[in-house]
Amino acid sequence: MGKYQSEASILLQAIGGKENIQSVMHCVTRMRFVLNDTDIVDIKSIENMSITKGVMNQSGQFQVIIGNDVDQFYKDFIEVSEIEETNNSNTPTSQQTPIQKIISTIGEIFAPLIPIIICGGFVLGIKNCLDSVIFSGYTLIETYPFLIGMDTLLEIIYQAIFQLLPIGIVWSVTKKMGTNQILGIVLGIILVYPSLFSATSLNFSSFQISLANYQAHIMPALLAGFTLVGLDKLSTKITPSFIQIIIGPFFSLILSTLFTYTFLGPLGITIDNVMSSIVWDCLTCPFNFIFGLLFGGLYFLIVLRGFHHLTLIIDLQLITAYGGTLLWPMIALANIAQGSATLAITYLQRKDEKLRKENLDACISCYLGVSEPALFGVNLKYKFPFVCGMTGSAIAGVISIRAGTIAATIGIGGIPGILSILPQHMFTFFLSMIAAIVIPIVLTYILGYKQFHELSFIAPMKGKIIPLSDVDDQVFSTKMMGDGFAIELDDNKVVAPFDGEVIMTFPTKHAYGLRRSDGLEILIHIGMDTVQLNGEGFNCLVKTGDLVKKGQVICEIDNDYIKRHGKSLVSPVVITSKHQFRLLEDKENILEVIQ
Repeated sequence: MGKYQSEASILLQAIGGKENIQSVMHCVTRMRFVLNDTDIVDIKSIENMSITKGVMNQSGQFQVIIGNDVDQFYKDFIEVSEIEETNNSNTPTSQQTPIQKIISTIGEIFAPLIPIIICGGFVLGIKNCLDSVIFSGYTLIETYPFLIGMDTLLEIIYQAIFQLLPIGIVWSVTKKMGTNQILGIVLGIILVYPSLFSATSLNFSSFQISLANYQAHIMPALLAGFTLVGLDKLSTKITPSFIQIIIGPFFSLILSTLFTYTFLGPLGITIDNVMSSIVWDCLTCPFNFIFGLLFGGLYFLIVLRGFHHLTLIIDLQLITAYGGTLLWPMIALANIAQGSATLAITYLQRKDEKLRKENLDACISCYLGVSEPALFGVNLKYKFPFVCGMTGSAIAGVISIRAGTIAATIGIGGIPGILSILPQHMFTFFLSMIAAIVIPIVLTYILGYKQFHELSFIAPMKGKIIPLSDVDDQVFSTKMMGDGFAIELDDNKVVAPFDGEVIMTFPTKHAYGLRRSDGLEILIHIGMDTVQLNGEGFNCLVKTGDLVKKGQVICEIDNDYIKRHGKSLVSPVVITSKHQFRLLEDKENILEVIQ
């Protein structure tokens, strides 16, 4: 039995069952569903699962954010649901707009390449440290010659990943579009072949075709890949099946290669060059601080819309054209800023063991470059940490771009992103990183302390907390008046659980209604059937309309008198407004209200 089969079963039921699923796949942190009907999904049940960080509808897909364990969860979900694993090419797009289809397709093409791009970023970062970091006047490889071999090995791996990236891109295009993947690999090799073997042209006697260098180029590989897909599908359609295995690959490969060398390749390089030139001019112009402010601050809004995969293409082209990118440092800083906002929330909620652990895990993940757990599990949940993180990353983005901080590679996000920075720019990135850490922490703490302090909910009386369903009164146990909990009273005082207004005091002094500034309303009912005591045994200290402070005594109780008259001291606390809540492990603040 898989680790997450129980949670997978709950998700399957909440998503509407197997019959509501057209297809399901996963990326680095998310389960991605194409559903028949999103209206029947029980979103609240999904959000309440311990494994999930949030849900969102994006690019025609219903996405459930799982986090770093998504791969194992996906396997258990496939086993539980008995759904066949989805090839990307089979993902329905009928519910998507044309723009959504393009963005979704690009995202799915680059998703399988992200792990290797991250690996390449780490490799180059370590190599840069060996080659350029100076101690006592010498680099590390000069100080320790045994590291020369490691330096060479890292160079080989880096060049294989980034210079030969067109191979991976064309393969991924064919995988996504559901055609012959080995043809994609071969065409990718053809794109980088002239550089590897110093070929310069194809000589057809009366005319020649120049062979350009397509190493590390993105657009030529994408155009070549889609052309191969079209030709492969055409050949399958028009070629008799008994010769398809011979004629099909020959027809597709020959024509796609010629089209690429004569037209698509030069067109792709032109697109790459124009795109990278425009972006570079924006990043280096006298007013680039505006770009830094907007991109740094709004990057995660781009992520929420699913456009962030496009920045990978731009970054890679900047590196190819200019030897580095000013864009990636701001992306790494945006991760750090959101992680810092989550860290502040972790401290503010430190007394709740469960929340503290969940928040800390999300923070660490974000600091290492994986932002979804912090984004959807914490920052967007409370909203203000997300804004505080955006504010910090906007200021950090201005510092970074004004200082001309350049990354030599991409893929390493968060704090380890400093390894991707050219050694001569590491200090300016460090300064930007301080802003990305300090500003969100300070802002989130200030706003969070005020919000969590003012809107915190303490137990209105001392005693054992029991479920409302266990109360021996059907009005309360069936939750006719609202959801909540009960306390088996073992003290003689009832206090206001939060700052608010007294909106009701029952004439018999055994029940009180309070309202908080956010509209939360509660009913505190002291004991069972205590209305029959006609106010005896209770000393009411407030009246309707009074403003009370959290912890202020609103009623004193003669427990012995109540017991002598055979009344139970089990006291329901009912949420009479439409707020949802969950009980916390924090011994001081026992309730978290979900707006």
